[in-house]
Amino acid sequence: MSAYGAITTRNRPSGPLASTLWHCKPRTSPSAKYLTIHHLTLADALTHSGLLQYLHTCFAEELERGMTYPQEILQGETYTQSMFEGYFFGADVLLGVVGEGDLPDGKNDGSVVELLLDVARNGRSWEESVAGVYYVKPNYPGRSSHICNAGFLIPPAQRAKGFGAVLARSYLHYGPRLGYEASVFNLVYVNNVASV
Repeated sequence: MSAYGAITTRNRPSGPLASTLWHCKPRTSPSAKYLTIHHLTLADALTHSGLLQYLHTCFAEELERGMTYPQEILQGETYTQSMFEGYFFGADVLLGVVGEGDLPDGKNDGSVVELLLDVARNGRSWEESVAGVYYVKPNYPGRSSHICNAGFLIPPAQRAKGFGAVLARSYLHYGPRLGYEASVFNLVYVNNVASV
């Protein structure tokens, strides 16, 4: 939901975008050589047992910390999974999964990979496999809906590994493919050092 109410997206692809591979820089954990990025809608996410619950928990805890998003959880209130789904899955979501093993030969950043989310997960828990997630949605309605906004979330266990930078690179790839021509970040807190 935005300050303008529900905003419909236009110029969207008719189906999910292809999954892609992205190299990790050396500061990431030694075993993480790459991430695969998977385009999700709420309907897609619902087919993966435990994924929405895990992402909701991470996001609710992030809101509780009060360092990165403007929503407040007041004493006695609960940020429900339904609230999370409405906010985070309002349009498109891209999920980064930590790659295992060696890099596929000849793959550059943004290379399409024929890898389903469950195959990329490879039997690991969501906590082990999810490097991070971000949404992409229009920032404004109508004639300005070609300008998007993104919100990133790196689970605490995956922070300081460089995954946020990898997700940011993938955002520059996926934003135009989702039909957007520009991007704006409305709000970045000064104490969110990784984003400043």
